Amino acid sequence: MQSFREIDASHVDSAHLKNELDSRGYALIRRLLPFEDIENLLRKIAQILSDEGWLLPNQQPIARAANLRAACSESDPAFKRLYEKVFNLEALHSFAHHPKVFEVMRLLVGPKLLVHPKPIVRLIFPNCDRSVIHAHQDHLAVGGDTNCFTAWLPLHDCPAELGPLQVLEGSHRFGLQDADPDTGVISKGNVRGREWVSGAINAGDALIFHSLTVHSASPNTSSQLRISMDCRFQDYSHILNPANFVFPGSNDRSWESTYAYWVSKDLKYFWKHLPLRFKPSIDELTTLVNTVDSERMRVRYGRILSQIKLQMPLDTMSEVDQGSLSSQLPLPQNPVHEGL
Repeated sequence: MQSFREIDASHVDSAHLKNELDSRGYALIRRLLPFEDIENLLRKIAQILSDEGWLLPNQQPIARAANLRAACSESDPAFKRLYEKVFNLEALHSFAHHPKVFEVMRLLVGPKLLVHPKPIVRLIFPNCDRSVIHAHQDHLAVGGDTNCFTAWLPLHDCPAELGPLQVLEGSHRFGLQDADPDTGVISKGNVRGREWVSGAINAGDALIFHSLTVHSASPNTSSQLRISMDCRFQDYSHILNPANFVFPGSNDRSWESTYAYWVSKDLKYFWKHLPLRFKPSIDELTTLVNTVDSERMRVRYGRILSQIKLQMPLDTMSEVDQGSLSSQLPLPQNPVHEGL
């Protein structure tokens, strides 16, 4: 497998960054973020993992020494309980708005930059097959405008044995590729693109890729948990999936419960003043709740609709009218990579 092509943070400019994303589907920026800012967040997350018994008790939490008896993955109840505590961290959401990341993403997206409000934390146990992230495209889970970007940020050095990402160069040029309808996984035997690239990604680096870029994770064969973040960005004037602003997987989650112990108000509902363009719109969601064939999706659309009406003032949203529902892309039906 070929090594990542990389850019030093001191040499990033808009034209270069856009060219890399356009031609390769990704850009690896080295030494973008200060180590002390990363370590601050890592310590908070590691303490939660330690308190929940995910780490060995005879080592410092920041060492991330995994207790394999606690191994679990995103679909497990134990994972979901712990993940909620991590997601509620004010420091996690602040990190997604880090000035260094924001500056780089503005170079790529432009002045109307939106940070998606639900950053995802990947907590990957070693030697746990259920935790391995297989080849997929983020757009299938994220929806909205295809011109959306993910910044993958490891919170510690991530050499080969810890399972860094692999990216299929040029795969974003083939649109949505055939994937398993339940998991979103794309068979590596059928995937289209040029060649797979990978390599060590260290704390402070940022791997940025297009929502249609096919990527996967190498297996974690170490003795430590791998901890990383997915932060997503796009132009806020483009269409957005409303599911990314609420919690369609649960009736018990809300932004108010997330914000309950925050000190600052600066990032609470930071998107509410923006003229967002949801697709499906409020009217379309209302129709989908009553007409979609799948009961699971009716429940999901219903949760999205009720949570949006409860948590977001409708006068902040621009309704998008682009023809009949039958001609529209529905909300993603395999939210396996959404986190919450």
